[in-house]
Amino acid sequence: MSSFQGIWVPLVTPFHNGAIDFAGLRRLVSHLLEKGVDGLIVCGTTGEPAAMGKHEQLAVLDAVLELVPAQRVVMGLAGNNLTELLQFQREIFKRPLAGLLVPPPYYIRPSQAGLEGFFKTVADASSVPLILYDIPYRTGVAFERKTLLNIVAHERIVAIKDCGGNLTNTLALLSSGQVDVLCGEDNQIFSALCLGAKGAIAASAHVHPERFVQLYQQVRDNQLAAARTTFFELLPLIQSLFIEPNPAPVKTALALEGLIGDELRAPMQRSSETLVAHLKEVLGVLNNR
Repeated sequence: MSSFQGIWVPLVTPFHNGAIDFAGLRRLVSHLLEKGVDGLIVCGTTGEPAAMGKHEQLAVLDAVLELVPAQRVVMGLAGNNLTELLQFQREIFKRPLAGLLVPPPYYIRPSQAGLEGFFKTVADASSVPLILYDIPYRTGVAFERKTLLNIVAHERIVAIKDCGGNLTNTLALLSSGQVDVLCGEDNQIFSALCLGAKGAIAASAHVHPERFVQLYQQVRDNQLAAARTTFFELLPLIQSLFIEPNPAPVKTALALEGLIGDELRAPMQRSSETLVAHLKEVLGVLNNR
């Protein structure tokens, strides 16, 4: 069993006038810790790392590590140039942390054998545990079941963020006992936890994180009726936060709560006026419950 249990939040990266807003970042991190989340993912997809330089990503990691125990911090590691990826991995390892979140190389769409080779190379070079990030709608490549099971047999690959959209693969991973499954599709958190997932990496959990923690704890403690009620109370929020491309709606919701500014890096765009109005309504209902 890995240490990656419960509710982990893939941090947004706050910006102000184009630069990283470190004051906003510290405020957000402190808020999430106070609300009881189990850990934080730095520079996952939600953190907009594709729009950031490597030095900026490391600066965000350093800022988070000033506030959060290393065993509760995971760093995203993504790229399609393996040599540069391994170089960046070595830079990351100059800092203490719990693990790395690693997706397949995007855009180049490697074969199944190529996927196995990629993850073996990254895992062999790692001094910390890895969470495999299965997200084919961003990477352009899907895992076959056999490939996934071969990859997670590596001793350093201890968990998977499951966004694959393939129930057969999910069930195979859950039944294999080889790896801990973390739900990566927020609207499936309740069902995934009931099936045996160990937790979730949930962008939605930026907003009312204590309720996502409550949901996890209720399922863990076999309070399934209460957990179902909690989930359906959260569902309108979860659905609203993905109406437009992530992380724009999440940043808008956080801005409405006064935690960070509502700013993204191009080509990402802020939430539409229609969505802002909708989020105000959804948050109003949730705040009154």
